[in-house]
This record gives sequence, structure tokens and C-alpha cells, in this order.
Amino acid sequence: MSADLAAEGAVEAAHEKDASDSGLPQGGIAGKSPLQIALGRLRRDWLAMICLAIVVLFALIAIFAPLICKIFGVSTDTVLASSYLDWRNGLPLKGPPLHGFDPNHPFGIAPKTADDNLAWWVYGCRTSLEIATMATVVSTVIGVTLGLLAGFLGGIVDKVISFFTDLFLTIPFILAALVLAPIINQRFNTSSHYSQIQFWVLVAILSFFYWMSIARLVRGEVLSLREREFVQAARVLGMPTRRILFRELLPNLTGPIIVSVSLALPTFVSAEAGLAYLGIGLNGAVSWGQVILKASDYFDTYPLYLWEPLLGVVVLVLALNLLGDAVRDAFDPKTRR
Repeated sequence: MSADLAAEGAVEAAHEKDASDSGLPQGGIAGKSPLQIALGRLRRDWLAMICLAIVVLFALIAIFAPLICKIFGVSTDTVLASSYLDWRNGLPLKGPPLHGFDPNHPFGIAPKTADDNLAWWVYGCRTSLEIATMATVVSTVIGVTLGLLAGFLGGIVDKVISFFTDLFLTIPFILAALVLAPIINQRFNTSSHYSQIQFWVLVAILSFFYWMSIARLVRGEVLSLREREFVQAARVLGMPTRRILFRELLPNLTGPIIVSVSLALPTFVSAEAGLAYLGIGLNGAVSWGQVILKASDYFDTYPLYLWEPLLGVVVLVLALNLLGDAVRDAFDPKTRR
């Protein structure tokens, strides 16, 4: 893939030279690296730029969640429910679904608990992106490292890593999560750091079930690169294996790794929300999945309560998926939109 992009860069440089010879104004003739070519193609994709703006917006919401809640005067703290809810049906005394817009609570109030929906939405966005980002980083580091070792060293190392990769791929994700969640809850539910333990355990579970696909992808790419001239030259010069892996091979895997990362993020966002909806995700922290689980009982009487977190998940996952597809197309020289 990198060699094809480099060839494409040479063609573009030749076109620029022809343009300069014909008298067209040019700022200078220079070749382009594969990454520059891919980023240039990505910038010309208007749909990718829209999705990138949406993802950046969600990221800013997650980063500045406390400031946003402070500006709107809302909080996730538990309040006296009897002051905000009708004791007969548990619905809010102000705002939707029975009353008009309430400026003090722009997203409304949750029935039965009187939690502010805006605060839970903002912090739910933070939770989803934190877990998705950490799981992506951990799984990528593990998968890239094992894929490099398996593809370059070969032999018994390749066989052992490939065996465990295939073994873990046979374990159903949902089944393993259903088995592990009760054990963790029973073991750590009395701990003062229960929410942090749940967070890192969920990151570990998600990472454990995704590194295999990255490892197989990197292994395949390394198998095709290790016989190339620049790798053979590095071996002849006596370059250490560690340097060959991380200085020679890894830069040529930038495209596939970036594509894998861009496609892993939406997978983890939807997985976190789905696990929380099933009751095996984060129970001690604010989550979109928890809100969807609670709001499913009020679909008919209070639809806004359900649609707010649901739209958050759908828009974020859709934007990440479309952005991932655009990144994949940008790094693939054989693809044209």
C-alpha cells in the first residue's frame, strides 16, 4: 500500500513539473510522502470533513463536560426527587413530557430519579469516548506488537501467537462478558474504588476481544514486507531486530494501523452502550447505555428521555464509521470516490 502511494506521489510530482514547464505558477516541485497523499485525499472528501467535525464536537463535549454543566447550571448529583416529580406518575412537574420547555433543565428531567438529562448526556458522552479511546489504544498496542513479532520472526513464535489469536477469536464476546461481570461485581462491589475498577475491567475486556484482528492484519502486512530490499539491507548491515521492527517496518504500517484505529472506535462506543444496556457494563458511573435501559420503560409516555441518549450513540457511531471508511479509502490508492 505504501509503495503504491509513493508511486502516486511521484506521478503527482511529475504533473506539477509539467505544469511548471508550461508556465503555470508553482511554489516549487517536491515529492509527497504516502501520508501526505492520503491526508490530501481525505481533505478533499467533504463527507469525511463533516464527520470529522462531528467527532471533534463530541470530543470537546467530553473534555469540557464539567464546564458545560457549570454553564447550564446542571449536575449529576442526586436531588430531592419529591421537589421535581409528580408523586402520582413519577413524571417531572416542569418540562417535557407534560409541560413546555424548562430553561433550567434544557434536556428535561428523568422520571422517578429527577436526574438532569443534560448532565447525564454530557457525562455519558465522556464515559463512552474515554472507554473507547483507552480500549483502542490498548488493543492497538498489543495487536501491533504481536503482529510485528509473529510476521517478522516466524517459526515457533509465529505459530504460538497465531494459535492464541485463533483460540481467542473462538470465544464469544457477549458470553464472556456475561460470565465475567457477576464475578467482578461480587468481588469488588464493596470497594470504595468500584467505579474505577469497573472502568478498567471493561477496557480490559474490550481490548482482549479486539487485539486479534489487528494482530492478524499487521502479521499479514509484515509477511509481505520482510522480504523487501530495505529490510534485507538492514539485516545485512547488522541492524538489531528491535530497530528493524520499529524503525523500518512500523512506519510502513501506518496506513493499516490508522484504518484499524478509526474502525475500532465506533465498535467500542456501541459495545460500551450495549453492555451498559444489558446491565453488565458500568454500573457505578454515568453511561448512555444506562439511560437507554431506564428510558425503555417510558417509550410511550416520555419518548424524549429515550431519544436523547439514543441519538447521541447513533450520531457518534455513524460519524466514526463514515470517517473510518473515508480514512480507509484515502490510504488505499486503488479506491476512488
